[in-house]
Amino acid sequence: MSVRTPDPDWTPGEEPDVPQPTNPGWLSDLELAEVRGRLPLLYVEAVPVRVDGLGQVTEVGLLLRANTVGEMTRTLVSGRVMYGETLRDALFRHLEKDLGPMAFPLLPASPVPATVAEYFPMPGITPFTDERQHAVSLVYIVPVTGTCEPRQDALEVSWMPPAEAASRAVGDELEGGRGVLVRQALASVGALR
Repeated sequence: MSVRTPDPDWTPGEEPDVPQPTNPGWLSDLELAEVRGRLPLLYVEAVPVRVDGLGQVTEVGLLLRANTVGEMTRTLVSGRVMYGETLRDALFRHLEKDLGPMAFPLLPASPVPATVAEYFPMPGITPFTDERQHAVSLVYIVPVTGTCEPRQDALEVSWMPPAEAASRAVGDELEGGRGVLVRQALASVGALR
């Protein structure tokens, strides 16, 4: 018995002849642009934190980078979840990619996120915008114990107290409404008083 949910234009016994990609987790730029225009994509985002011996958040790490028009902005560790990849694997991959291999993140024991953000290309639907796509992001608070050496397009990791990271001034520097996201995530672990 088939449990496949049929597409509207699908007829039984008719399977499309689609060549299998060499790396099924990745999409070409053209394929990604097409998918972004038709489906919401799943992302993971991490708010890197330093904690004390009691597990209380003492510092929050935000990435500093230049955006596509050359403006300096702040952002979080983030990226897509690939096909066939677990949330934990995606989270670890993006933490290592953005913070370096010596960050030593302590991934949460549960895959339940601190909060969820839904990004839209049109402003005003939620506080979160992404001009490229509709995306759903699972957001985690992740303690890191090692040395963070940003890689990829990040210039540095700025560590600041939770109250400063949640301030309106820093929130205005975060892209796509992520200031709200940082406040929600920090509130979920009792880091804002």
